[in-house]
Amino acid sequence: MLRSLLALIVTLTMASGAFAQDAPAAAEPDRAATGGAPTLEDILARQRGEDVDFSYRLDSSGTASAGISEQLGTLGGASDSDVYLALRYGTADVTVSSRAPAAGVLIQDRGMWWYQFREGPLLTYGGWLLLGTLGLLALFYLIRGKIRIDGERTGRTIERFDALERFSHWLLAGSFIVLGITGLISLFGRLYIIPIVGRDSFSTVALASKWVHNNISWAFMLAVVMVTLLWIRHNIPNKTDLVWLSKGGGIFKKGVHPPAKKFNAGQKVIFWSVVLLGGSISVSGLSLLFPFELPMFAATFEKLNATGIPQMIGLGVLPEQMAPHEEMQYAQLWHSIVAFIMMAIIIAHIYIGSVGMEGAYDAMGSGQVEEQWAKEHHSLWVEEVQAKQASPKGGGAATPAE
Repeated sequence: MLRSLLALIVTLTMASGAFAQDAPAAAEPDRAATGGAPTLEDILARQRGEDVDFSYRLDSSGTASAGISEQLGTLGGASDSDVYLALRYGTADVTVSSRAPAAGVLIQDRGMWWYQFREGPLLTYGGWLLLGTLGLLALFYLIRGKIRIDGERTGRTIERFDALERFSHWLLAGSFIVLGITGLISLFGRLYIIPIVGRDSFSTVALASKWVHNNISWAFMLAVVMVTLLWIRHNIPNKTDLVWLSKGGGIFKKGVHPPAKKFNAGQKVIFWSVVLLGGSISVSGLSLLFPFELPMFAATFEKLNATGIPQMIGLGVLPEQMAPHEEMQYAQLWHSIVAFIMMAIIIAHIYIGSVGMEGAYDAMGSGQVEEQWAKEHHSLWVEEVQAKQASPKGGGAATPAE
């Protein structure tokens, strides 16, 4: 009985071995339809946890690493695209010796998009915005000329801005001009300055510009706060502004002087542009001053997506997950875009406050303006000042001009 059982086992084992030898080998999947790329069967086999031979991918794509004994053998004996994808999208388990912020991000592929936008649309449209603004102002000056005081001068002056107000204004203006120049050097230097002065000379200029830009920025931010606190109560829009706007502020036609209080509608546009855009550029500037410490765009995009506005205007769903470097790239682009808009606005403001209008500079020069100029451009404010001076506690009349 035992001998018969053993004989049966030996017979079955030999038969199964012979059947295995006679069975045809599993056929390799036909990858011709995918151009050598993985097939659906390859993907399903991998999902089932089966061992899949991916050597065909390395051989067909030429990404197989060199052997250990060859010249490039130190690169390793394997090349796995999944490792690259994990590094690219920040899902790899990376250990780095540096403790610097975002040091574990080894690959960040949005950098090329940022560079192309910076060197292309940003510089192109930003540059044309500034040149176009200068061109329009020059054309306006040729057509309209300098806006003169129409009436006869009274020889009396009214204090328009006190010392603190003028200090705040010039601190804001001076710091912004320096920031604008140094920022333009950083943006346009590679394309337009290096070909003229060379790389070595430009490196010195660029480093100095960066140092000045970073440190003068604090004066600009302080000045934005100061002018906001000093003038916000005078810049609340009212019905008088609609009249002023309907008449174009009187700057297009001689003899037209719409009434205005201490700040007319045009000056209110300048004020709110400086406050809102200056505040925005300050926040993005702080993000750039402290890299990777103040991310703000992912959270902002998440809130915007919730409103549905980006989808309504054709932007689709804005990215809500960003690598730290991508946050910095968005901050730099936003900082530059807002800066170009502010520079165009401030150039127009400088024009009106200097060569564009007679008597306008005195308001921020000495602080005293000709009474006739004040009546023509800020008649309601003059009435308020004169009524205050006429009251028992007013403190006298207008100051005679020297």
